[in-house]
Amino acid sequence: MKRKLDENNVPTPENSGPKALEKTFETLHLDPRLLQALTKQKFTKPTLVQAEAIPLVLSGKDVLARAKTGSGKTAAYLLPILQSILQKKIANPTQKSISALILVPTRELAEQVQNAVVSFSSFCGKDIRSANLTQKVSDAVQRAILADLPDIIISTPARAIINTNSSSLSLNDLTHLVIDEADLVLSYGYEQDMQNLAKAIPRGVQTLLMSATLTSEVDALKGLFCRSPVILKLEEAEDEGAGIAQFAVKCAEDEKFLLTYVIFKLQLVKGKCIIFVGDIDRSYRLKLFLEQFGIKSCVLNSELPVNSRIHVVQEFNKGVYDIIIAADDQEVIGEIPKKGSKTPEQSNGENGDEPEEEKGFSDEDEVEPPPSKKRKKSTKEKDYGISRGIDFQDVACVLNFDLPTTAKSYTHRIGRTGRAGKTGMLYLSLCLQNCTADISLQVFQLPKTMRQFSRKSSSARPSLDEK
Repeated sequence: MKRKLDENNVPTPENSGPKALEKTFETLHLDPRLLQALTKQKFTKPTLVQAEAIPLVLSGKDVLARAKTGSGKTAAYLLPILQSILQKKIANPTQKSISALILVPTRELAEQVQNAVVSFSSFCGKDIRSANLTQKVSDAVQRAILADLPDIIISTPARAIINTNSSSLSLNDLTHLVIDEADLVLSYGYEQDMQNLAKAIPRGVQTLLMSATLTSEVDALKGLFCRSPVILKLEEAEDEGAGIAQFAVKCAEDEKFLLTYVIFKLQLVKGKCIIFVGDIDRSYRLKLFLEQFGIKSCVLNSELPVNSRIHVVQEFNKGVYDIIIAADDQEVIGEIPKKGSKTPEQSNGENGDEPEEEKGFSDEDEVEPPPSKKRKKSTKEKDYGISRGIDFQDVACVLNFDLPTTAKSYTHRIGRTGRAGKTGMLYLSLCLQNCTADISLQVFQLPKTMRQFSRKSSSARPSLDEK
């Protein structure tokens, strides 16, 4: 077989051919208004999950995508949905219908998705309208919003089924269903709500599942909603956690406060930091401790009103605070119910607006929590989740003051840093000396000054009672 000659009359190699063009947002055939919004937000090229998922969604296929946190999954499903709605509006400008339902496990994530919709549709005028059902408004106001048939609905499963049962939310014309953070939705106690929604959603609706991990919960949702989905198991060129230096410090419980103080006082960590603690009491205790040395921080926990939590995240992203202390109490000190058992709150038969605490942890993943008094149950948001999905910007360090109880929780926590391929980040865990958890991290080599502080901790450690 003769080979073709190139422009220099040299035979071309047998396997040579046109090189695969690197995908850009322009090659994905998106609406010019969406491209304009992407340019404004300084999106230069699609991430791996966006490049793979967007063409599949535009072609009408169900998609189950697993990609690490911070890889751009929100844009991967929002852009093709917005494209579909815009094409529909071009064909029939006066048509009003709810085209997409986006389900998320927490109110913070719902607010984040709503902001993303507004950003991506900033040049679309009134062609794209969205509503966030997790916002604190009266039922009458929410009914009025839904009666206007916004194009996109963002909600937790509980709010969605409540409005569906009351006939406020019409799903008759639904074309897209998205379940974001799918690996966490059932863990938040939404199993019954999801089963009820599966009965209410019309057949033939295109379903998109986005997840950081592929778990049995994701398989259950796939069976409920998907029709022969395309499964994307995406791995970036770098391995999970690449570019992030991971360390562990084994220390006594009473040394954790001192080590945290030294880390920030000696500026061993530069840039913004998220500190995960085991419960709400410890978050305030650590904040007061750091304030005694002039180290400013803010606190984020489930007892704060949802608007306050959103405001704290916004202030942190703006750089008003460099340290945020997050109480991940549902993971660290929450009791682990047996599979299928109900917690007292579940037995009380609440209105379903607020999911239960995360459950279903395996015994092999458990880490013995530090001794602490369990605070009395108070009125707090059950759909609070700080280590999952929320986009904290430019985080240089994640500090585990208390370790998470599961490998999945660890994955989501580490995803708060090193987002969008950034490198040079630090992930530091403070472990008890007798910790039995299998932590595949480097042992952190304390600087000489820090080791001296550690040896004198029993006498030098400041007390919270000191004025």
